[in-house]
Amino acid sequence: MTCPLCTTENTLLIETPVPGGPDGASIEICAACADPDTPPDHFRPLASTMWSEDPALQVLAARILKRLDTDWARDLAEQLYLDDETRAWADNAPQGTEHKDSNGVPLATGDTVVLIKDLNVKGAGFTAKRGTAVHRISLVPDNPAHIEGRVEGQRIVILTEFVKKR
Repeated sequence: MTCPLCTTENTLLIETPVPGGPDGASIEICAACADPDTPPDHFRPLASTMWSEDPALQVLAARILKRLDTDWARDLAEQLYLDDETRAWADNAPQGTEHKDSNGVPLATGDTVVLIKDLNVKGAGFTAKRGTAVHRISLVPDNPAHIEGRVEGQRIVILTEFVKKR
């Protein structure tokens, strides 16, 4: 299979929901595209794939370009044309999240948080130390008390009550 975002061939594809639009809207992408810690250069093929006729793919491309903090991604985002309905969907990324840090500050996908206490990571055999920064978090869609992020190279679930937004 080929990933429709990055065009990586012969890869396992993961069904990924594209929230904010039609119910059940989803797209199959590779694990690297689904991982918020993937380096920005992985998404360079968006220069061509963002022109797909699939609205879900267009929306996902627009959201990824908006999230990336590089000159080339900003240039591509400015070039991307979306019809009014698709633009509204792309801009309708769930903002009113119920995910809040220990101080009640809303969290969003891609945020950086800091651990406010040492956390014993079950099954991984290490303790995530207080003060550790967790970059480019993901929100667990069905549970506002959980986020996901990488600590010491391991992808873990973290309770929001133990983090503060940076």
